[in-house]
Amino acid sequence: MNLDEFLYNLHYETAKITPPDWEVNWEDAPLPYKLYTTDLPEVELTRNFSDTHSPSTLPTLADLSQFLWYSYAITQVSESFLSIDSVDTWMTYRRYVPSGGALYPSEVYLYLKLQEIPTGIYHYDAAHHSLICLREGNFDDYLDGALGNRCDISKCFASIFVSTFFWKNFFKYHNFSYRLQGLDAGFLLGQMLEVGKRKNFKTGVYYQFLDGAINHLLGVHEDEESVYAVLPLSIDNAMKWFEDIKNVQITSAKLCKELEPIHHQHYMKSKVVRPYPMLLKMNQACMLHALTNDKKHPINNDSSLVKVPQTNDLTNSFSKACKDRYSPGQDFVLKPLQFETLSNLLNDLTLMSHYRNDIDQDLSLLTSRVSLRFTSYGVVGLSNGMYEVCNFTHEIKQISNGDYRMTQQDGLLSDFVNMAQIPLSFNFSGNRNHYQELYGYRGHRILHMEAGILAHKLLIAASARNMNGHPVLGFDVPWYDELFQLRKDERTSLLQIPIGYHRPPARLQSRVDM
Repeated sequence: MNLDEFLYNLHYETAKITPPDWEVNWEDAPLPYKLYTTDLPEVELTRNFSDTHSPSTLPTLADLSQFLWYSYAITQVSESFLSIDSVDTWMTYRRYVPSGGALYPSEVYLYLKLQEIPTGIYHYDAAHHSLICLREGNFDDYLDGALGNRCDISKCFASIFVSTFFWKNFFKYHNFSYRLQGLDAGFLLGQMLEVGKRKNFKTGVYYQFLDGAINHLLGVHEDEESVYAVLPLSIDNAMKWFEDIKNVQITSAKLCKELEPIHHQHYMKSKVVRPYPMLLKMNQACMLHALTNDKKHPINNDSSLVKVPQTNDLTNSFSKACKDRYSPGQDFVLKPLQFETLSNLLNDLTLMSHYRNDIDQDLSLLTSRVSLRFTSYGVVGLSNGMYEVCNFTHEIKQISNGDYRMTQQDGLLSDFVNMAQIPLSFNFSGNRNHYQELYGYRGHRILHMEAGILAHKLLIAASARNMNGHPVLGFDVPWYDELFQLRKDERTSLLQIPIGYHRPPARLQSRVDM
């Protein structure tokens, strides 16, 4: 199977990418977190947090601890029934961000320059809420080069690297895990951006970098793991984030010669790791070995007129929204939803949809690239039907009238969500060719990370409004593309999120609170 055929089947004919005899070996499942087994220095992180960080002072280890706790710590242990009719249970370790099957394929690494600990490269041990030092030293010049000399790393107190560990969810989803991995990285980035905002950190996401050089710096092996995005953190208001690439002669191979390789042993529990050749082929095809000047993204300037009233940004409810976030399924309960609540939800999403990145560079709305349409049912003050959230304007546009709940239920690959009990269902769509003409095969994962970022912001906004949403990938994409009228715009469905009220989850759970 060539790469274009793989991407087509991945979205439109998913049965062709997974062997019909594929069985999940739960007894040999990997851990949802990576553990280093080499004797390496460990830094314990505190759970006594302050609410904010003063932008006039250098961030402390306690500030970083809070950032990591709210971003990716294990915050809950839960035991759920495998199905409604089953007596078998499933233990999961949950975090504030969603993940397909609660498998969390992303890992977090950091380049830190804090006063309390040695400057160097660290891995975030989510299982123990601690840092593992992988290599000490100042790597400002090296990282500058790996980012194309577009970011003044000397003005950053930290740089976050979000990687994907392929086996962590391939063991269950086979090749379909490739779509989940990009979205999962996006969910995590979306949470980090929101947490950073509340700590008064300046943030920017780099999707384009020298992959081999970054992986070499961290000591990750590209046959099992690779970095998807880089997120520097700073408190310098004058910092320049995305300058033009100054030296196109810098290559991964040249940078890698500057550093000795590191090989630290780690533990993932699985005794047998089955091969995933298509994921490795896709990852190799995505890699940048040299950087050229940034490519500009096409921006869609649609404007439509159905005014949604503006309200204030999310207030101090962020912490509670994180703790209350949950993915309902059969436990959705249909209740009257006021138009004002929908307006507040969309307003919160709009206010959170600006972020620095090396795609557009100018803080334009994320919805200029990831489009949003939704269906409504039983929203007081709004006709049942399908609507589009318009770019750059605080407006929605009605596309059609009707009740679309059962049509969407028919498009699900299994009945794990009760669409009849849901007042809102959001469709996230993007360029049908995944911007391959601009970014090659890397465009697919960039688009899915951006969809994940926007989706997570919607989930947090819904949780803050005492509702919740369930990210859904188990649907017939051609069916949903036809339903949401996407084909004429050369767009395709990336993700579906039904949102509404729900009963308490039918599971035993315990928080791992600070």
